[in-house]
Amino acid sequence: MKIVECIPNVSEGRDLEKIKAITEEAKNTPGAYLLDVYSGASTNRSVLTLAGEPGAIKEAIFRIYKKTSEIIDMSKHEGIHPRIGALDVCPFIPVSNITMKECIDIAIELAKKVAGELGIPVYLYGESAREEKRKDLANIRKGGYEGLKEKIKNPEWKPDFGYSEFNEKAGASVIGARDFLIAFNINLDTKDKDLAGRIARIIRKSSTMEGIKAIGWYIEEFGCAQVSTNVMNFMTTPLYILFEEVKREAKRLCVEVTGSELVGLIPEEALLETGKFYLNGSLLNREASKKRIIDAAVLKLGLSDKCEFDPQKKILEYRINKEIL
Repeated sequence: MKIVECIPNVSEGRDLEKIKAITEEAKNTPGAYLLDVYSGASTNRSVLTLAGEPGAIKEAIFRIYKKTSEIIDMSKHEGIHPRIGALDVCPFIPVSNITMKECIDIAIELAKKVAGELGIPVYLYGESAREEKRKDLANIRKGGYEGLKEKIKNPEWKPDFGYSEFNEKAGASVIGARDFLIAFNINLDTKDKDLAGRIARIIRKSSTMEGIKAIGWYIEEFGCAQVSTNVMNFMTTPLYILFEEVKREAKRLCVEVTGSELVGLIPEEALLETGKFYLNGSLLNREASKKRIIDAAVLKLGLSDKCEFDPQKKILEYRINKEIL
C-alpha cells in the first residue's frame, strides 16, 4: 500500500467552527485519514496532518483548499506566524512504498488544479521547486501576505501556476514535496520575544545547527516566549543537540528553558535517538525498552510543559498503524 503524508498549514487558529468545517473535509474523504490537528491562537494557524493513499489525499487536500478559500478572508487575518495565504503551505512527504518523484508529481497536479479551478496563485517549493531560490519556503513567503500584492507583479516572483494577480481573499499558496520535518518549539521562562529572537539568530548562524530554521516569538496562550524551530533533518541535527544548545544560549542570557512543544507528529526514530542520549550511563549494560527510551526523551525535552504529550497520539508511525494499516 502506498502511503503519503500531507501537512496543510491553514491560516485559522482561533475560530473553532471554521477549523471544524475545514477538518470535516478531510474526515469525509474516503481513504484519507486525519491523524492530527494542532491549532494556535497567537499564530492564528492550524496544522493538519493527513495520511493515506495518494489519490485520496490529493482529493482531501483539494477539498480543504476549496473550503479555506470560501471561509477565510486573508484581508482580515492577523497572527505572528509568517504566511501568504488562507492555505499557506502544503507539503507532501513520502511515507511507505512511494517515491519522492511521485510526491513531486502529486504536488504539481494539485497546484495546477488549485490555480485553475480556484483562482489561487501557487508557488512550488522544496523538491518540487523549478528554481533554486524557490526551494526555501522562507524566500517565497518573504514580505508576507501584506507584501504579496506588489511582489506577485515582479516577474521574478511570477507564480508557477495561476495569474500574477493578487487574490485579496485567499492570498497565494505554496505546494511542494519534501522529507520529514519536525516543528519543535522551545519554551523560555520569559515573555521577552526579543530575547527569544536573539537566541534564534544565534541558532541559525551556528555551524553545528545544520538544517535548523529558527525564529523567536511570544505565545500569549502559554504566557511565555518561544524559540520556534523547524528541524529539516533530525538525523543531521538531532533534537537533543538543538535543545541543549538553546538551553546553553538561554542560560548565558540569564533565562531558563522550561520545556518544549511539538507541532504535528514526529517520527519514532527522532525520539528514540534523543532518549538514548539522555539515558546514556543509566542503562547499566542492559537493553532499555522503546517505551522507556521514549519516556526519557519526553521527560528531558519537557514535551508536556504546556500541554500533555501522549506518544501514542503524537508519533507518526503509531498513528498510521492505528488508523490506516
